[in-house]
Amino acid sequence: MVSKESATSKKTLLACSIIIVNTFVWYSCGFAILKEILSAHLEEILFWSLNFVGATLSVLIGASITNKLERRMLIFFWLTLGIFSSVVPNVLTQRTAINILIIFLLFGISFGLGLPICMACFAECTTIENRARHGGTILFFTGLGTLLLSSLKFDGMLSTLILAAWRGSSLLFLPLIRVNKGTDKKTRKISYISILNQRPFLLYLGPWIMFCLVNYLSAPIIINFFGEEFVRVSTLIEGGLVGIFAIVGGIFTDKVGRKPLTITGFILLGLGYAILGIRPESLLSWYFYTIVDGIAGGVILTIFIFTLWGDIAFNCCSEKYYAIGGLPYLLSNFLRLIIGQYVIQTVLVYTIFSLVSLFLFLAVIPLMFAPETLPERKIRERELRSYIEKAKRVREKFTKG
Repeated sequence: MVSKESATSKKTLLACSIIIVNTFVWYSCGFAILKEILSAHLEEILFWSLNFVGATLSVLIGASITNKLERRMLIFFWLTLGIFSSVVPNVLTQRTAINILIIFLLFGISFGLGLPICMACFAECTTIENRARHGGTILFFTGLGTLLLSSLKFDGMLSTLILAAWRGSSLLFLPLIRVNKGTDKKTRKISYISILNQRPFLLYLGPWIMFCLVNYLSAPIIINFFGEEFVRVSTLIEGGLVGIFAIVGGIFTDKVGRKPLTITGFILLGLGYAILGIRPESLLSWYFYTIVDGIAGGVILTIFIFTLWGDIAFNCCSEKYYAIGGLPYLLSNFLRLIIGQYVIQTVLVYTIFSLVSLFLFLAVIPLMFAPETLPERKIRERELRSYIEKAKRVREKFTKG
C-alpha cells in the first residue's frame, strides 16, 4: 500500500518535472524569437549581455530567497512572469533599443528566477538511487518538446502567443507541488562561498565548465565548415541520440555510479573531436563524431544538470548548488552568441578540434580525483539484489527441470 507521504512526493515530482521540461522548451523556442527581433539591429552584444546578466542574477537571487518565501507562491510568480514576457514583444512593437533591452532582460529573468527552486524540489522528491533516471527522462521530453514546438512555424505575433500559452500550461500542475513542512530550516543556511569551498563540488564543476565552453564554442566552426543544412540534419540525429542515451545513461548512472559514466562520456567526446581534428573534411569522421557526441551528451547533461548537485548537497537544500551548477550552461550559450564569429575568423578548423579534444581529455584528470556521489553501499546492495534474483531464476529452472 502506498503511503500518503509517498503519493504526495510522486505528485510533486511529476509537477516539478513537467514545469522543468516546460521551462527549458520555452527558453529554447523563445531564443528563436529573440534572434528574429535582433535581425535588424547591430547592438547584438549589448542585448545578449543584458539577457545573460538577467538570467544569471535571477538564478542566484531565486536560489537565495527560497527560504524567505513560500515555494509555490514564488513559482507562481515566476511562471506568470514568463507568460507576460512571452507577449511583451507584441506590446512593444516598435523595435527601439530600449524596447529590445526590456524584452531581452525580461526573458532572462523569466527563465532563471524559479528554476533553482524547481530543481531543488526535484532533488528532494527523488532518492540518490533514482535521481539520474528521472533526470534522463526530463532531458528526453525536453528535447522532444523543443522539437515539436519549434516545428510550428507562425508569424511573430502568433508564435509569441503560442509560447505564452505553452508557459501558462505549466500553471495547471502547480497545485500538485507540496512543501515539506518537516524540512529543517538550519539546512537552508548555506552560502555560495561555502559551496565553492567544497572540494567535491569544485572537482566536478571544473570539467563541467570545460565541457560547456569547448562543446558549444566549437558549434559555430562546425556550421561554417560543413554548412547549415548538413549540420541541421546531423543535429536532429544527435538530438535523438541525446534523448535516448539520457534515459539509458540515467539508468546506468544509478546502477554503477556517476563518476565512471562521466569519465566515459568525456573520453568518448574527446575521441570524437580527435577524429574530427585528424580528418575534418571526411563525412565518416563527422558521422562518428555525431554518434559519440549524442551518446556522451545524453549522459553528461543528465549527470551535470539534474543529478550531481542534488547528490553533493546531500541533506542541505540544493537550490544554490543547482544555481551555480547551471551557470556554465548559460555562460557557454552567451559566449557562443557573442564571440562565435570571432572564433570562426581567427581559429583554423584543424586547430580547434584538436584543442577541444585535448581540453576534454585534460578534464578527465580532476574527475579521477572526484569522489563518487552514489554511495558504495547502494551499489553493493543493487549488485546483491541482482545476484539473488539470478540465483532464484537458476534454482527455479533446475526445479522445473
